[in-house]
Amino acid sequence: MKILVLGGAGYIGSHTVKALCDKGVQVVVADNLLTGHKEAIDPRAKFYLGDLRDGAFLDDLFAQEQVDGVIHFAAFSLVGESVFEPLKYYDNNVNGTRVLLESMVKAGVKRIVFSSTAATYGEPERVPILESDRTCPTNPYGETKLAMEKMFHWSAKAYGIEFVSLRYFNACGADESATIGEAHQPESHLIPLILQVPLNKRPQVSIFGTDYPTKDGTCVRDYIHVTDLAQAHILAMEYLMGGGKSDIFNLGNGVGFTVREVIETARKVTGHPIPAVEEGRRAGDPAVLIASSQKAKEVLGWNPCHDSLEEIIASAWAWHKSHPDGFTEGAGK
Repeated sequence: MKILVLGGAGYIGSHTVKALCDKGVQVVVADNLLTGHKEAIDPRAKFYLGDLRDGAFLDDLFAQEQVDGVIHFAAFSLVGESVFEPLKYYDNNVNGTRVLLESMVKAGVKRIVFSSTAATYGEPERVPILESDRTCPTNPYGETKLAMEKMFHWSAKAYGIEFVSLRYFNACGADESATIGEAHQPESHLIPLILQVPLNKRPQVSIFGTDYPTKDGTCVRDYIHVTDLAQAHILAMEYLMGGGKSDIFNLGNGVGFTVREVIETARKVTGHPIPAVEEGRRAGDPAVLIASSQKAKEVLGWNPCHDSLEEIIASAWAWHKSHPDGFTEGAGK
């Protein structure tokens, strides 16, 4: 089996590439390195530098590499930036996926696993969130991901492409080897922002909103270890290879932790006091986001193994301690 991983130099992509290589799968990675890191790509994978929106590049890649399926991580993903630069997100995420699907159709590649997001739901109608719940994104990032999902749906009907869309929640943690991990510029995720304090990268961490209807007034989120996410992508591809039909799955632990609980756990793991400053709510932050992953467990056989918040933060801490400045090469190099 040979799999093309688009965006395989990014955070979740690189962990999925490593997991595929560990299983003995032939892996081809394509990435433009705008936000990814070449250093993060497993050396067992074959790497092509190129952009998703470049049809000639993709046509040539599919001609050279007879892949059995595609795992698609290539997207811009900063929610805040998407609000101020929506056309950038529509061009890269939606237009890029259109170009990809055109190349797949020409090459006869029929299977794709898509890295989607809980942002497709927007404000949840209920908790835990089910795949059948209303999708009403509150930002352009979520809108583009939902548009990509719909593109797969209609392409499946028109061209016979089979897809799995994985909507996941707060990806976190790092590979147990601590050789790859989270390295975003700028960083926007809670756990790495918290860990920047004991690394002396920032004096304190901010808590945005303390008056939510939760047990301690701060937002509740479902944190899922990146290694468990990687396994889900592999199981989804195996599901399609085995004749599974196109479908959408949530990925989460089904357990929520407040911002205060995450900070307190990080204090325990790092042994650092990690000062926190309370600030006002951010626009568009739902009080509680927790996934129901029952469908993924039943259909894909997925079973997250790293669901302890302490274990998640400890793995992230091991990565950040050993790579305080992220990857030495930096994004784009």
